[in-house]
Amino acid sequence: MSIESKFSEAKLPGRDEPIDYVPQYGSPGYIGKLFKNGLSIWELGGSTFPMTTLREFTMLQLMNTITDKPDWNTKVNNPEIAKKWKEEALTSGADITSKMVDWCLDELRYKASLIPQDASPPVVVYNGDVVKSDTALSIEFKQALQEAMTKFEDAIPNKLKDWHPGSDEKVWDLVHPSLFPLVYGRTRILERGTSQTTLDDCIKRCGQGKIAEVPDRNDGDRSHSKKFQWLPCEVDISGENPKITTYIDNLHPIHEKHLYSFIETVIKESIPLWDLTLAPLRNYFTHQLRIKYTTVDHAPEGENNPDIVGPPVSTQEENAVNLGQEEKQVEDGNEDEEDPEEEVRGPEIRPEPELPFSPLKTPPNFSLKDTYKQRGLQVIVKLANIELTPEKPEYTGGSWHIEGQLNEHIVATALYYYSCSNITSSTLSFRQMFSFWDDMSEVNYEQEDFRWATTIFGCAQEGTTVQDVGGVETREGRLLTFPNVLQHRVGPFKLEDPTKPGHRKILALFLVDPNIKIISTAHVPCQRQDWWREAINSKPQASASTLNTTKTNPIDQLSLELQDNVFDGVDFPISLGEAKELREELMEERKRFLINRKEKVTEEYTISLCEH
Repeated sequence: MSIESKFSEAKLPGRDEPIDYVPQYGSPGYIGKLFKNGLSIWELGGSTFPMTTLREFTMLQLMNTITDKPDWNTKVNNPEIAKKWKEEALTSGADITSKMVDWCLDELRYKASLIPQDASPPVVVYNGDVVKSDTALSIEFKQALQEAMTKFEDAIPNKLKDWHPGSDEKVWDLVHPSLFPLVYGRTRILERGTSQTTLDDCIKRCGQGKIAEVPDRNDGDRSHSKKFQWLPCEVDISGENPKITTYIDNLHPIHEKHLYSFIETVIKESIPLWDLTLAPLRNYFTHQLRIKYTTVDHAPEGENNPDIVGPPVSTQEENAVNLGQEEKQVEDGNEDEEDPEEEVRGPEIRPEPELPFSPLKTPPNFSLKDTYKQRGLQVIVKLANIELTPEKPEYTGGSWHIEGQLNEHIVATALYYYSCSNITSSTLSFRQMFSFWDDMSEVNYEQEDFRWATTIFGCAQEGTTVQDVGGVETREGRLLTFPNVLQHRVGPFKLEDPTKPGHRKILALFLVDPNIKIISTAHVPCQRQDWWREAINSKPQASASTLNTTKTNPIDQLSLELQDNVFDGVDFPISLGEAKELREELMEERKRFLINRKEKVTEEYTISLCEH
């Protein structure tokens, strides 16, 4: 059976079914259960991780730092180099002990033993799984993409540069799914059974289909948009190399066809990393902890051995307190006042991993290509630059978020940092949620003893069940994947040389859950008026029967002013001006969604330790 017929069998949310439709066993197009997703504000419990000690996060961050080093997998077996790394870790000021470093080095040696010495495979950085690779895409490929994108950018006049709203002209959206998305009540969708669009005919078929119905207000929950959906392209993965078979929203399928091949290559190299990222979610796998903590024990008052009680105050603890306070303020305002009758306790004894090292269980292998080879993938594409100048020398960073809304069913992201110039180092940081009732209820502690939540886990009484995991450096040439159950935030950076301009350029790929098909550019012919107008203007009239010549298009006989009047009077396709207005609506809606999600987390996922 062809891939196209496989696609056409699936019922699509928002066209054939309500927007919250989920395929069930036996239904057309069913292939498996959906992956866990952190987008549903009503099912957040399904996207939680084990409550993790701050010291384990420190271990993960140390291993991330070491695996950033060239040839780490061979150097880790060199006793002198390993000794130096250990000394550096122990003198870094972090809350880290000799046992913790020894465990990390042993774990990295074990991982290195699984790969050839001359190989440099992707590395799972944080549980979740966050995966990084600096070699998935070659230097030659990176340089070729840089050259191609420079030509693409240079062809855009300054007046047509699409600066992201609210970015102070620092974020340049070259290709963004919020422009010309699916708009319920406005976009035309091909009906079921109609042949799908191709790269060659998607503009010619502009205007075909019926207007997408506005979802009933009772359809879905607050996790679904009732007005917008980003549009993915279809990707055929049945062959050796992925092929994009329908247009990328806002990337011209004819003029920029050469860029499609670059994006196909990045998709190809992202798939093995996505396999690692999605394996735990596919198998409902729970990561083992390196450090287990079940009982709160206190050292004698005055104990200051950092191996036992940690450094005076760690950055992680400060962040944890701030996190708890920003999510939920204490109403009575007396949180800093000490209770004179409160029992005085010594500092908490901080846990360490138990040596000798023992390899942790890993999830069963998973392959997107093996599982969905005949079905194909749906991928949402974004190309964006952060441009800094001496007049605007600093990017302040982004906000914590999860990609999209449930309409898109995004399960994983791939980010390719293909060009960085004259900017300081920056990171992409991650946060995870844990289940308070499943995790904190297993810890034994004394009456009214709540301090351990902060010192051991970086949480706070009356704070939310959210933990800072750590960050990954976003260096040039790096390919990074992560699941949509982790919150993430772009870190700040600035010009390295403040007298010269600088930039960071990324290609982002958002993978739609392959267990469901959503409305894509296969079902939505071109809805950009500028693409359609150009095609109309360049299309010659049919050849005259008596002359072996071609007449010019009658539109061309009109003045530019009259041409504008003709096209401005067309209700569909959508003009760039209207598309930008709709984008503002979409952004405002998603901003409200994030606020609602945060309120839901604060309301139902707040730490409330029992006073026994």
